[in-house]
Amino acid sequence: MIIGVPKEIKNGETRVAMTPNLCRRCVKLGAEVLVEKGAGERSGFRDTAFRDAGARLVATAAEAWNEAELVVKVKEPQESEFGYFRLGLTLFTYLHLAACRDLTKALVKHKVLGIAYESVEAPSGILPLLKPMSHIAGRLSIQTGAYFLQTQNGGSGVLLGGVPGTMPGRVAIIGAGNSGAHACRMAMGMGARTTVLDLDSRKLEMLDEEYRGNIVTLMANPGNIEMAVADADLLIGAVLVPNAKAPTVVDKDMVKTMRPGSVIVDIAIDQGGCIETIVPTSHLKPTYVKHGVVHYAVPNMPALVGRTSTLALTQATEPFLVHLVTSGIEAGLAGHVGLTQGVNTRDGKVVNAQVAKALGYK
Repeated sequence: MIIGVPKEIKNGETRVAMTPNLCRRCVKLGAEVLVEKGAGERSGFRDTAFRDAGARLVATAAEAWNEAELVVKVKEPQESEFGYFRLGLTLFTYLHLAACRDLTKALVKHKVLGIAYESVEAPSGILPLLKPMSHIAGRLSIQTGAYFLQTQNGGSGVLLGGVPGTMPGRVAIIGAGNSGAHACRMAMGMGARTTVLDLDSRKLEMLDEEYRGNIVTLMANPGNIEMAVADADLLIGAVLVPNAKAPTVVDKDMVKTMRPGSVIVDIAIDQGGCIETIVPTSHLKPTYVKHGVVHYAVPNMPALVGRTSTLALTQATEPFLVHLVTSGIEAGLAGHVGLTQGVNTRDGKVVNAQVAKALGYK
């Protein structure tokens, strides 16, 4: 098997889909690994490390894409990469197709076998390749939100932890899944007054027990959401519906009730976002102000910590990639239910039911 590892070109992206250690393992299993020069530099992995691991360094993205049977990436292909799509290509990366209509059309047109990290399932039903990035995005959401709450960054000048004699900052987190739970951990670590909302009472009970009643937990009904949003200095949108567009849980009228200089960080932006006033931003221009509220919605937030994110992601993808290398693409999918769940496009069709429903495909 020939595996291509092109350099990521999404704005601000610093991660790489394979470390030298993972490259070495694949090579020992008989794969040829083509790594575009410079692919790992922004996450601290030099070309020489890949060469020493047995990779063949290639000068251009075209070589990494065109010679490979399997291309592994971190983020969804950008429009300039659509020209590399072809019949016989397997793509293994984050796709988030429910929010990417043009990408879906291109994958279908060229009959690319698209396996989405975010759709791969473990036997327990969890999403093992989404989990590590959700952890990082959740933790970064509080760190990032605290930064933009600073006056010089457009915020209201609130210190989340406060100081003796003042109220701490107020954080509202909508969604108690992986990202929401880790956002809660960071908010509590900073000393913020933290409220978490979710539709699943079991998740709320677990968080209440973990923090011994020191957080506020609320069922995510419209009345509670409205109240929590109005009270928040920092609002975190952490609602995930696997393989589907995120539902809008905070409308523009709720946003208007927030105090000027408050901050919204929407972790769900990869899936379209769960705040009505949110639109994707980038690492070059991460925020905008609407209704007096600072909005942050960078889809590849974990790229802020590229080395940590690369290590966390590749440790999660390694067993699946090794399985594909040892078994081959077709046999590997046939023998692994979890990987099969990850297939989003195949033979010119959208084969994931949730993605198809979100985009109007049969």
